[in-house]
Amino acid sequence: MPHECVINAYRFDRKGGAVDLPPEEIVSGLADEDLVWIHLDAANPHTGEWLTKYMSELDTLTQSAMLEVETRPRINIEGDSALVILRGVNLNENAEAEDMISIRIWITGRTIISTRIRKLRAVQDMREKLEEGTGPKTSGDFLTMLATRLFQRMDPVITELDEETDALEESIMEHPDTSKRHAIVDMRRKTIELRRYIAPQKDVLAALRLSELSFISDHNRRQLQENHDRVMRYVEELDAVRERAQIIKDELGNALSDAMNKNMYVLSVIAAIFLPLGFLTGLLGINVGGIPGADNEYAFWIFVGMLTALVVLQIALFKKLKWF
Repeated sequence: MPHECVINAYRFDRKGGAVDLPPEEIVSGLADEDLVWIHLDAANPHTGEWLTKYMSELDTLTQSAMLEVETRPRINIEGDSALVILRGVNLNENAEAEDMISIRIWITGRTIISTRIRKLRAVQDMREKLEEGTGPKTSGDFLTMLATRLFQRMDPVITELDEETDALEESIMEHPDTSKRHAIVDMRRKTIELRRYIAPQKDVLAALRLSELSFISDHNRRQLQENHDRVMRYVEELDAVRERAQIIKDELGNALSDAMNKNMYVLSVIAAIFLPLGFLTGLLGINVGGIPGADNEYAFWIFVGMLTALVVLQIALFKKLKWF
């Protein structure tokens, strides 16, 4: 099938709704003046052929970027078209949110071509809005609405990460435990991976807002500014979580070190108490003549009493010196 790599194809009615384009009308839809959105599966081996055959206006570099497996958020503007690569959190089943999913979009005033390798919830949101008649009316609306959905879905993930940090910090303050080091490392890993792909997106939004693309309206630019501010807040929150995780790690290390020092101190005090006792018992235990009390039947108990008195004296002295 020539269009087997097409996930969905829509013709916009410019009123917030859209109609499905059947496979046999996709080519004619691309040639019409109506706004068309074609969403492709980049993992399909025929997607590259489809782009070459039906999107001849895309240069080789743009086609390659649309099919790359590993991408970073970026934007490339050529004339009145733009290649925009964004990433959203992974909300698929049994997936880690920080394993972010990319979507690549080539967009003009009347054509939107997007590709993905894995399912992205924000794209499903766009489909639902179009089917409900509350979707985008222009290319600019599509881009800003998609970006908004991408970043809105990040909010619960970052909020949850912040709450996990609070819980971990409280737990470590109450019960320091070496087993919690893994939780700290895992939190830092999540934060670093999220920030790696979220932070560059503020530059993409800033470039779009300042661009001279004709399909980006003033209203779209205001929406892009709102999204830019939202992403800046996310980056600041992730930086704060990463710094707090480092502080928590240091606090855990200090708490464990204090506990170890306390144990060593107790052992040192005990050793100090028994040191003279060991010396005396060792001295009187040598097998030579002249040991005091060798012929006295009460000598053992007298010696025990002397040792007990010595221990009491040592404890009193240590308390006076504030050793414990």
